[in-house]
Amino acid sequence: MNKLTRGFTQKEFETRTENAQKMMHKRKLDAMIFTTEPNVRYFTGFLSQFWRSPTRPWFVVVPAAGKPIAIIPKIGATGMAETWIEDIYTWASPQPEDDGISLLANTLNTLPRKHGRIGATLGIESHLRMPINNYALLTSMISSDFVDVSLDVHTLRQIKSEAEIAKTREICRITNAGFDKIPTYAKVGMTEREICKQFSIDMMREGADETPFVIAGSGPDGYYEILMGPTDRVIDSGDVLLIDTGAVWDGYFSDFDRNWAFGRASEQTKAAYRATYEATTKGFEAARPGATTTDIYNAMWNVLEANGALGSDIGRLGHGLGMELTERPSHTATDNTVLLPGMVLTLEPGMTYALDKMMLHEENIVITEDGAEWLTERAEPELIIID
Repeated sequence: MNKLTRGFTQKEFETRTENAQKMMHKRKLDAMIFTTEPNVRYFTGFLSQFWRSPTRPWFVVVPAAGKPIAIIPKIGATGMAETWIEDIYTWASPQPEDDGISLLANTLNTLPRKHGRIGATLGIESHLRMPINNYALLTSMISSDFVDVSLDVHTLRQIKSEAEIAKTREICRITNAGFDKIPTYAKVGMTEREICKQFSIDMMREGADETPFVIAGSGPDGYYEILMGPTDRVIDSGDVLLIDTGAVWDGYFSDFDRNWAFGRASEQTKAAYRATYEATTKGFEAARPGATTTDIYNAMWNVLEANGALGSDIGRLGHGLGMELTERPSHTATDNTVLLPGMVLTLEPGMTYALDKMMLHEENIVITEDGAEWLTERAEPELIIID
């Protein structure tokens, strides 16, 4: 078995850029600009924790032909030079009066102008990561129209290469190892926060680079609030605990959860667990090339509904996964995205099964040529009881 390596070959970035330029040709674009960490990293390979600082803007231009061009703060020049990018233009940022805008405008204006159209991620599930006043200034300095390419870029990134899938598979392995240890130390009297801290430590020891998303919910024989934890709530006998995590290895996320009961659980709660487990089975079976995200949704929701689901306020039953914790598409009743080999997805059925009680279950899969493959080691088919 080949040792998994960090980063990508130059061929990976050449292929990404070529695919983008084919799309640009169809959309009649002279260039595209990118300003967010995932998109900049996707085309350059620039992976840095410095994006956590919101002060400085970063720009990458993908021209209609040739390599991407970086227009970045001087502080990032050395790191960007270690990527495959050759044309790197810098300025001393922060410089509020002109934070790279004239440099970016000059770069765009010097490119060949055939269509008078420049793409930017202006629409769904995207943001500019630059002050709106700066964007307005930029558009006034460019003799081309700006058009939204957010859906096009989502489509490009939805199909993962084998190298990308390998990174997701590795972080799923690491996350599973962390989850497997929880029954060995979690006990009545600990808080949600204490359990989640140890869980994060275990994933880091197993090889995770970071664990930026670890949430929890717990309560007597069930939970309902999951987004605000982990909290200092103390686990008591009869409680059910959910932990949902997104850990990272070499820039790629896992995203799945696990449930446990402490001492005992009612038959109603156990049945809800079985229902969500069975829903992931049906979702997996529906996840085939040519099917749609709505087919996956219907396969899972039919199981939940047949098992007494009182409703689901989550809005979707899974989503895309990759360089971001959640990516397009979404498993909803109306999304209808066609599944293609290389898509990495979550299966995330959730149901309200009693007053103020919900059950969530999540696994990660990849669409293959003839079906789907589990990237996670599946949860147990019965709710684990921790004595």
